Amino acid sequence: MYHRFNEDKYPSTNINMEIFKKHIDMIKEKKISFVDPNDFRSNFNLPKSEKKVLLTIDDGFTSFYQNAWPYLKKNRIPFILFVSTEAVGKYGYMTWNQIKEIEKEEFAFIGNHSHSHEYLVGYNFDKFKKDIDESIKIFIENIGYNPLFFSYPFGEHSLEQKRYISTKFDFAFGQHSGLIDINKDKYELARFPINEKYGDLERFSFLINLFPFEYKKIIPEDKYILKNNNPPELIIEFFEDQKNLEKINCFSDEGNGWDKSKLNLVKNKLYIQFRDKFYFRRGRINCSLNDNIGWRWFGVQFSIEQN
Repeated sequence: MYHRFNEDKYPSTNINMEIFKKHIDMIKEKKISFVDPNDFRSNFNLPKSEKKVLLTIDDGFTSFYQNAWPYLKKNRIPFILFVSTEAVGKYGYMTWNQIKEIEKEEFAFIGNHSHSHEYLVGYNFDKFKKDIDESIKIFIENIGYNPLFFSYPFGEHSLEQKRYISTKFDFAFGQHSGLIDINKDKYELARFPINEKYGDLERFSFLINLFPFEYKKIIPEDKYILKNNNPPELIIEFFEDQKNLEKINCFSDEGNGWDKSKLNLVKNKLYIQFRDKFYFRRGRINCSLNDNIGWRWFGVQFSIEQN
């Protein structure tokens, strides 16, 4: 997941184009293919025999159009560009003409990123629905259809909101880290955020060498954590025939920062005991396992009630 390109004053969402090109070179050197979003829909439920990379770009900043788009177009590299409709045409954001120029290419896909790009998880349902419906209306007016793909602003959503999104889109992406496999929830798909701090070549090499960490279920399904259940009781249920589960390590950022999580593995269920409450807008936990083929990884993101 990328945002800005060559906008150095926004390091938390920016990547230097020369570094981005090196990311692409590293993917090609590993002989990893890029996911065609068309195939993503038709093949999602089929077993996979090879690793592929799906590039996504959030927000539709002008710097994407000016810097990354010419490179991606020249090399015909597939991607999804997620657009929030309210920002289109405003200072620093792409126009509808630029979006339509990109959308015409068969390897380029437009995704819905809500209308307002506000902290929607704090909205009541009617206000949330109004925001999403407004974005759909504007997309239909400007490009003739509502995109198949959605990404939650800031990766935040409640279960009620996710269920509504599932009635309007084929897939939805969050901002928790991890790899996608056949068992993952189509409306809670992971992405690795890439920026100046988390986009160095050593880390990027580590990411593209990771393997999916499969699991059967995460409890609670609702990732919106209210004050009366903070911290939540988190249970990861794995498949009965999974190997090496005793090697799992997890780190989470509740309390004052990142630290190792306390784990209790009972058969194929992992019980995670948090040290403290989550104090920030978003709480994260990342789990990894090193087995005979390499490192496996998945992440979970909670949205924390603020009012």
